[in-house]
Amino acid sequence: MRKFILVLSLLLTFANADTIGIKEKLGVMVPLDLTFIDEESKSKTLKELMDGKPTILTLNYFRCAGICTPQLNDLAKMLSRLDLAENTDYKVLTVSFAEDEPADLAAAKRKNLLASMTREYVADAWHFVIGENNSSGVLADTVGFSFQKTVADNGKVDYIHTAALIVLSPEGKVTRYLNGIEQLPFNAKISLIDAAEGKIGSTIAKALPYCFAYDAKGKTYIFAWEKFAAIIMLTLVFGFFYFLVKSGRKEDDHQKKGENNE
Repeated sequence: MRKFILVLSLLLTFANADTIGIKEKLGVMVPLDLTFIDEESKSKTLKELMDGKPTILTLNYFRCAGICTPQLNDLAKMLSRLDLAENTDYKVLTVSFAEDEPADLAAAKRKNLLASMTREYVADAWHFVIGENNSSGVLADTVGFSFQKTVADNGKVDYIHTAALIVLSPEGKVTRYLNGIEQLPFNAKISLIDAAEGKIGSTIAKALPYCFAYDAKGKTYIFAWEKFAAIIMLTLVFGFFYFLVKSGRKEDDHQKKGENNE
């Protein structure tokens, strides 16, 4: 019994540990009264930004040297091919979770991405915003998107995070997660159609890439050793648990054989 209590306590420790990634919260309602600063430095509520449309939400930071740029570039490419009318059938909202990014940086990012698209795209359909009064942090927590702030020796701030598109219904309900950097227009279309009806869909693509902090001096990405260590420890715990179960069964069989021989 003591063996099983020990294993259970270890499992609970790791289960309650903070992790970087996404803890899906399908069906949760996001607070539509959260306010953000848009590309024109105007304060707008999430409700105003969504404008009663199903919305593709991305959480990034605009100075990101990792997966944010590939993700947003792919999103622009995918939206160019999406067989739905932007600003009528859906909205797109890219929220910065960084604490110090200015509105002009959001505007520049938006301008570059819209210019990269292969067709005329209604600019008002895709907004780039920064948080106000920790609104981006509240939003990220509500949809289950966690990240970790890192500060280099030179004071440079980065964030370890993952990439996903999170689809919201017009009422602000989380209806689907599309994990990863590259997304198919068909998957996005079905997700938005379902979201328009408030239908919750299954997650698409479970594999999650992670953005690590960039070490400019070493010209490399800093490995998220905490995440790797947690995975290794969980593997060892489950392996130890399996060993205890197997050894316990062998001990019971041995005792039963001894009793039968008596």
